[in-house]
Amino acid sequence: MMQSKNATTPPEQRFVITGGPGSGKSSLLEALATEGLMHMPEAGRDIIQSQVAISGDALPWGNREAFAELMLSWELRSWHEAAEIGGPVLFDRGVPDVIGYRRVSGLSVPGHARRAAERFRYAETVFVAPPWEAIFAGDAERKQSFVEAFATWEIMVATYTELGYTLVELPRASIAERVAFVRDRLER
Repeated sequence: MMQSKNATTPPEQRFVITGGPGSGKSSLLEALATEGLMHMPEAGRDIIQSQVAISGDALPWGNREAFAELMLSWELRSWHEAAEIGGPVLFDRGVPDVIGYRRVSGLSVPGHARRAAERFRYAETVFVAPPWEAIFAGDAERKQSFVEAFATWEIMVATYTELGYTLVELPRASIAERVAFVRDRLER
């Protein structure tokens, strides 16, 4: 599927927020959304909830390969949907996160996933939420330990860096301070 010729949100207006689980990405995006910024939700949580609801096995603790493919499909769909929004769009993870997930899970990275990360680009600046034990908490969908969350963060940083993105680390601060930080960077 190609980007629509009538797209109003170019890649340089698509901003990814990445990092390990439990680092405050989704809470930050929810706060930014209340201020009117458009965003695309995280693939993982919705896929997990849907798979559990249908007794599917495309789960991080089940068929990781199938889970990774569902995430890639979700991220590509989100990338295309953002084209029609106009203005800046924030993403709770992006296509490169699928490569990072595959690496942290010990899965090989197939050629189509690499090509997707190379072809479907985001803004050069990628926000990365660092591991933060004070706010880290598990839940029904987030079963990783803090050690696993830290390893995920390291792999996401390496993956986005390898793909030529410039990482901007979010401060370990209140949601309001993180919102101000992101808004300041978006306005530059």
